[in-house]
Amino acid sequence: MARAVRVVVLGSGSWGTTIASLAARNTPTTLWARNDDIAREIDTEHRNRRYLGERPLPQGLRATSDLEEAAREADVLVIGVPSHAVRKTLEQVVDEIRAWVPVVSLVKGLETGTRLRPTEVIAECLPGHPVGLLAGPNIAGEIADGMAAASVVAMQDEAVSAALQPLFATSLFRVYRNTDVLGCELGGILKNIVAIAAGMAEGLSVGDNTRAMVLARGLAEMTRLGEAMGADPRTFAGLTGMGDLIATCTSPSSRNRRVGEALARGLSIDEAVEALGQVAEGVKTAPTVMELAREYGVEMPIAAEVAAVVTGKSTPTDAYRGLRRVTPGDERDIV
Repeated sequence: MARAVRVVVLGSGSWGTTIASLAARNTPTTLWARNDDIAREIDTEHRNRRYLGERPLPQGLRATSDLEEAAREADVLVIGVPSHAVRKTLEQVVDEIRAWVPVVSLVKGLETGTRLRPTEVIAECLPGHPVGLLAGPNIAGEIADGMAAASVVAMQDEAVSAALQPLFATSLFRVYRNTDVLGCELGGILKNIVAIAAGMAEGLSVGDNTRAMVLARGLAEMTRLGEAMGADPRTFAGLTGMGDLIATCTSPSSRNRRVGEALARGLSIDEAVEALGQVAEGVKTAPTVMELAREYGVEMPIAAEVAAVVTGKSTPTDAYRGLRRVTPGDERDIV
């Protein structure tokens, strides 16, 4: 009888814990938490109160704060740490991970300085491993509450993604496949910037029409940059593009939207992040994305305004005044 595949998730935030909980319903799963107390609470009380409140976790989900032990156990490795911690975390366990173990990223940011996407950082740290991502319109708390949702496993090798699908899927969490890793990953990265803009719109009470305009034109910016970088533009109409954008921009649980709302209330970016108490990837990503936009010659006025706000060069009110000054062109012209 074949041994069951063990999934190991590195990172015990709300999304990492939720994915580990889904996997634990299908196969043996271990969740690594950097904090000893969180690991102990998950392992013994089946709760992660800091990130998921009193929601119960599966009895079979195991947790540990021993990073090397977790890495050695992995048949499938899932990376759920913040983007700035991916390289540092993997460098500690590069010799512990067995050859050819697939690595799935949950990370939605860019590495500062290198501008590398999470899957590119992983591939540099773990050469020879199949690398992809799991992404979609997924608010962790809702999935933990048992609400229906869908996501995408993106891998260049469709045979690997097909093998991964049943590890994370449940009757209420549908998992699709896509071979456009670049497009799926960019969707998850870029939507966080638009979500900050949507949060600022909410905080400024600019109205539903303006919010709808920001979402629609934000998607156009995402698609423009993605296509310029070599992604399939059709990907941005799917779960990892428009789907994730809608969820992140409209949900009151969205961290990036909440940062935008706090900025609109007059908080500084440091105060907004501190009040959030969690990582909002769009804050660090926005200036880096503008570097990419300049490199690829892509106009991204919404991202530019958000980058100016999060770097303290502008205010939410000035940002929306700036967007009104953008001269409209052909609405169909997204390239």
